[in-house]
Amino acid sequence: MSELLTTLSVLFIVGGTFVLLANYARLPTVPFLILAGVVSGLFVDERLTLELAQWGIAFLVFSFGAGVQFEAVEPVLGDGELIALGQVGVGGVLGVVFGLFVGLAGFQAVFLGVAAALSSTIVGTALIEQDIRNRLVHGRLAESIQFVQDLLAIVFVLVIGIETVTPSSVVMTVGSGLAVLAAGVLVNRLVFDRIGRLAGGSDELMIVGVVALLVAFLAAAEFAGISIVVGAFAAGLAVRVDPAAYIGVLNGVDSITTFFAAVFFMTVGGLLTVPTPTVLFTAGVLVLLTAIVKPAVTILLASYQGYTDRSAVLTGVSLDQVSEFALIIAIEAFLLGLLLQSVFDAIILAAAVTMISSTLSSRHSQWCYRLLVNSGVLQHRHERVDERSSVPDTLSDHVVIIGFGRQGQQLADRCTALNQPVVVIENDPALLAQLESTPAYVFGDAMEPYVWEKAAIEQATLIVSTVESTRLSEQLLGLADTVDLMLRAELIADALALLEEGALYVTVPDVLAAERLTDLIEAVVEGDRSPEELRDAHRQQLSANIPPERYD
Repeated sequence: MSELLTTLSVLFIVGGTFVLLANYARLPTVPFLILAGVVSGLFVDERLTLELAQWGIAFLVFSFGAGVQFEAVEPVLGDGELIALGQVGVGGVLGVVFGLFVGLAGFQAVFLGVAAALSSTIVGTALIEQDIRNRLVHGRLAESIQFVQDLLAIVFVLVIGIETVTPSSVVMTVGSGLAVLAAGVLVNRLVFDRIGRLAGGSDELMIVGVVALLVAFLAAAEFAGISIVVGAFAAGLAVRVDPAAYIGVLNGVDSITTFFAAVFFMTVGGLLTVPTPTVLFTAGVLVLLTAIVKPAVTILLASYQGYTDRSAVLTGVSLDQVSEFALIIAIEAFLLGLLLQSVFDAIILAAAVTMISSTLSSRHSQWCYRLLVNSGVLQHRHERVDERSSVPDTLSDHVVIIGFGRQGQQLADRCTALNQPVVVIENDPALLAQLESTPAYVFGDAMEPYVWEKAAIEQATLIVSTVESTRLSEQLLGLADTVDLMLRAELIADALALLEEGALYVTVPDVLAAERLTDLIEAVVEGDRSPEELRDAHRQQLSANIPPERYD
């Protein structure tokens, strides 16, 4: 244990220095963390780095599971399954074929196929975190693909841990793993809210409950004789990370993710070695399959499913890296003596390269989209938008509301009450059922020109965006000469800039909240409302915005 603590200390002393440099230069931290790991590797034993990587990734897997939002993933899960299986099939087969071509034994080639097939949840999610938070369709689709791939990776982790491979042992081990995962889902659905009620609103007690769940599932995995990674993932699935009800849990999981993500990237750097020509060649092909072929397969399959070109491209670009699950599999196989040193080194090198290159491709995803469209590689497909939209043919002088969250729903209700025609644009699959109850709606990416056309946006009298997206706001400003715009910004400086560029009004949530609070204080002080009236009104307002099951 003391050696592990010493290793961890070295990693964070070196890593902290490199992160400061990254922040000073305003550059992505991932490359600097990997570089910090390379430097730390000069002072740390590889055996300790491998052990630390196993535990670090196990805790990261817990946070992956906790990040799964079933309500958001379910509507696109069918499409995600197809795309995930297509990725795994094409990337995996090409990886295996390449391995056999260079003379690797069948089992060694399979590990190359796994590395080429799976995408990183931690890197992919971090790159599109804002898009997921804004409930953009490509973020949800990428989440569902990663979820399916993680489940496939869990099965592979279970299989390689079997000491004596027989049909009965495979069935027993995989069955035990699936049972633990199913238990996690059942706890999420049936037990977690009860834990919340027992905690009585205490964030500290909720975090203790979450840690207890993690320990229980890790113990269950040990008892079943399966990898702790499976138990950690199941424990994550058991946790319901709902910002509206469990903000303390969300913050706790975010802290765990941030800590172990840093450990993960530094251990990847620490495992890098000076590559031989064979390792360089193998890693180069893996990078090609991961960063080029896999996104291409994703784009083609997403387009085939009817998603818009932009959603397809942004989904593909977010999945162009080697998965941490592939590293888990490679590390466990290497420690069991199933993987050659050269193959292991090639997988580690490819992972490091793609995790760095992915940050660059994500920054230029819009450029990639425009390049593919302008070159004619992509054909415009809008079947999914047409299937999930309902807009009258004769529509004019209407209000277009972008975003159908709480604010968007309230605005749509008020417009309907005023007999004002309204069209809602939304692309969160979790809100599709609610969206279908509105008189007119378009289900699609508000950044897509076809979605604007579908919503007859140039004939509108007012456009209201409830989404905090600078990119979307700037694109909408192109219509400022013909349509009045009400936008949303997080910062006052951004709001002032948008007003200067032609916006009619810019909502800043903190400013509005402060104004509302000031009005309430004034009403109580001047006696216009009693404290009891204010409390009752506020309770009713909150109750109307929280799902009923929270009160079961």
